[in-house]
Amino acid sequence: MASEVKTLEERSVWQAMWRGTLCKCPHCGQGKMFRAYLKVAENCDVCGEQLNLHRADDFPPYIAIMIVGHILVAIMLHMDMVYHVNPLTYLYTMVPLSIIMPLAMLPSIKGAIVGLQWANRMYGFGTGQID
Repeated sequence: MASEVKTLEERSVWQAMWRGTLCKCPHCGQGKMFRAYLKVAENCDVCGEQLNLHRADDFPPYIAIMIVGHILVAIMLHMDMVYHVNPLTYLYTMVPLSIIMPLAMLPSIKGAIVGLQWANRMYGFGTGQID
């Protein structure tokens, strides 16, 4: 009896993450990844790939907060050292930006994380079962 070795197709991590960043299916790049703001669709509406196996949890908000924090602190330091602005300027500009920027980034960051997990076959992606 000859034993068959099943080889899995190669998945490009960067391509899957880029497709996820665009909020598209990491497999085909055509279907929508999200059915709502941050709710991942059960399956891709184009290729049928199962997308709901992800375990993104708190990682996308953490990344968004880190990015926004670094950007806003750099802007605040620059404004203070170059322009010597009124402290109320920070209240009127930085507080709204600190709310809007992470919310705008979250879907793309979560899509990239789901794409990373899909490409690496984490949490049952590509195996037909949850590990």
